[in-house]
Amino acid sequence: MTLTERTAYIKGLCEGMGFDKKDTPEAKIINALLELCEEMALEIEDIEYDIGELADYCEELDQDLGDVEEVLLDMDEDDEDWDDEDWDDECEGDCDACDICGECEYCDDDEYFEIVCPSCGETVCFDESVNAEELLCPACGNALGTIVDDDEE
Repeated sequence: MTLTERTAYIKGLCEGMGFDKKDTPEAKIINALLELCEEMALEIEDIEYDIGELADYCEELDQDLGDVEEVLLDMDEDDEDWDDEDWDDECEGDCDACDICGECEYCDDDEYFEIVCPSCGETVCFDESVNAEELLCPACGNALGTIVDDDEE
């Protein structure tokens, strides 16, 4: 039995007992409580309906996001289970998500550039698609854009 059905049942019991026609203080309180219960039951039904709609919408978004991740990350089901041990020992997977170092089997052989950060000594690899002015050292966070400009001249 739903909340609105239960409220209607209790309201019917009170009407059968004549509480809806009495002007006693007790009858007034009971009638006011019944009206409150009826409003709350209707509001709860509306909320439950909205929650169901939102759950369905979230499920659709989750499926769409999965499709987008698959396209953007070009992931197969096998790729989702990579561990640290899957990376080549020389690279250790620490070169900008291991996509430009060219030193391991997982990297592209595209041309890349290296600079050494003057602050911390970290070798930073980047390719031509990276805007050199926005380049930051991944180890210390210092801007490397001015160093790149000086090296290119």
